[in-house]
Amino acid sequence: MVKLLDSVFNYLFGWIFKFGDAAGILLISFFLSLVVILIYKKFTDQEVMKSLKQEIKEITNESKRIKDDPKRALELQKKAMEKNWEYMKHSLKPMLITMLPLLLLYGWLGNVYKDKGVILLGLNWIWIYIISSIIFNIILRKLLKVH
Repeated sequence: MVKLLDSVFNYLFGWIFKFGDAAGILLISFFLSLVVILIYKKFTDQEVMKSLKQEIKEITNESKRIKDDPKRALELQKKAMEKNWEYMKHSLKPMLITMLPLLLLYGWLGNVYKDKGVILLGLNWIWIYIISSIIFNIILRKLLKVH
């Protein structure tokens, strides 16, 4: 099974490494970020997500204003936790859809880069992937208006 997955991933992504190790991990990071964000956009109601985000922000701002009223602050904290839980429930389906394929891809990337060591700026592949995927996620979420 592992060899089959390696063959599939090598077929799909192997060509990317012709650009070099650093460029390869950056391109894969961009591609995976884009795919995950598109899946999140497709499988979540963006209006609901935007609304929940706004409600959480308002509750947070209100709780900052009423620091001197512990009873009200506790109520707001409870309300914020409920909204956060609802937000998480909406994002659960796309997370489940993307989790297994990403874990398999990370395993494959680990095999590809296991003997490479430092690739860019004193970092190995996993740190380059993590940092670049955070940056790509922020940019792509803004561009694609994903909440």
